[in-house]
Amino acid sequence: MADADDVRHLARALPHVVEIDSDGFDFRVADKGFVWSYPERRPGRPRLIRTDVAVLYVGDEAEKQALLLGEPEVFFTTPAYDGLPLVMLRLAQVTLDRLRELVTDAWRMRAPDPLAGDLDDGTGPS
Repeated sequence: MADADDVRHLARALPHVVEIDSDGFDFRVADKGFVWSYPERRPGRPRLIRTDVAVLYVGDEAEKQALLLGEPEVFFTTPAYDGLPLVMLRLAQVTLDRLRELVTDAWRMRAPDPLAGDLDDGTGPS
């Protein structure tokens, strides 16, 4: 089982990451978000920052659908994310190794090529 502290540890270990001040967690590389706390919208009420759920950048609709269909107990989406390459991840449903893979993949897809090479140099999370 993973949690918000695991997300923070893994994201901070990646090169060129900036953590944005928030009520949960919010990480970017080159001003592009790759993992953050799910801001649950509730009709007629203030949004709730869910640190038990991470929003992950997945690159494209095909990858999004593969994750949603392949592991519906782990990944979900909402109408607010329709058409966007983002999925929500139930942190309690993944191992630390799987979370490392997902966060690192999200970082790779958002990092510009010159920065991505720094991860390949062995400076990635352990």
